[in-house]
Amino acid sequence: MTPSRRRELDPAALAYSLNADRLVYTITKLERRIEERFPAAGLGRVCVRLHEIAEATVERLDRLSRPILWIRTATWVLATVIVLGLTTMLWTIISSMDLGVDTGLTVLQALETGIQDAVYVAIGVAFLVTAENRIRRRRLLEFIRELRAIAHIVDMHQLTKDPGRLLRPVGDTESSPKRTYSRAELGRYLDYSSEMLSLTSKIAAMYAERFSDPVVLQAVDEVEALTTGLSNKIWQKIMILDQAQELQNP
Repeated sequence: MTPSRRRELDPAALAYSLNADRLVYTITKLERRIEERFPAAGLGRVCVRLHEIAEATVERLDRLSRPILWIRTATWVLATVIVLGLTTMLWTIISSMDLGVDTGLTVLQALETGIQDAVYVAIGVAFLVTAENRIRRRRLLEFIRELRAIAHIVDMHQLTKDPGRLLRPVGDTESSPKRTYSRAELGRYLDYSSEMLSLTSKIAAMYAERFSDPVVLQAVDEVEALTTGLSNKIWQKIMILDQAQELQNP
């Protein structure tokens, strides 16, 4: 789903939003399954970290949805300064005219001073208005980068799980990784890796549902593309395992 398509979703679509509690529950079950079948596997520790991230995501979303009070306060203060400055400038001009003072030079000086002050303060207001979005965006991108890292770590753990050796046995060298899993165990390991990648993508999608910032949406799309690509690689290995089983049991 592209960023523009996400922004077109109406409020009624929120009924189909991801349920954070169910997502955490699913990751918890996966964590237990990995631990029960592969108690010494590093993949289980990665799933523990994914579980922690999923639980923290709910709190992160709520915290980032709240306004940053000091920025809002500073924005209102500067806006008030602009109004007061313009009011003072108009009062000065009107007073000069009532007193019969040579108003030409006075009006020009008041206008010049007032406009300069208003421009400077307006620039400050514009900076503060966009600062809140920039701060929120930076934090969101940090969280999304964490999910990208998790996806790469999952890929590293399954990298040496080569099902092709079941079809074409090759002798190990001194530096070859240990391969102690049976065909069935290797299939379960790859399944768990694929599930972790899918759940990682779902956590990223929770940020896209809550925030419509185009940069954040693009980062979420990149995570989804990454996890989909890595998952496709894993499923190619699972297909090789299926071929190996068919050759062993024609």
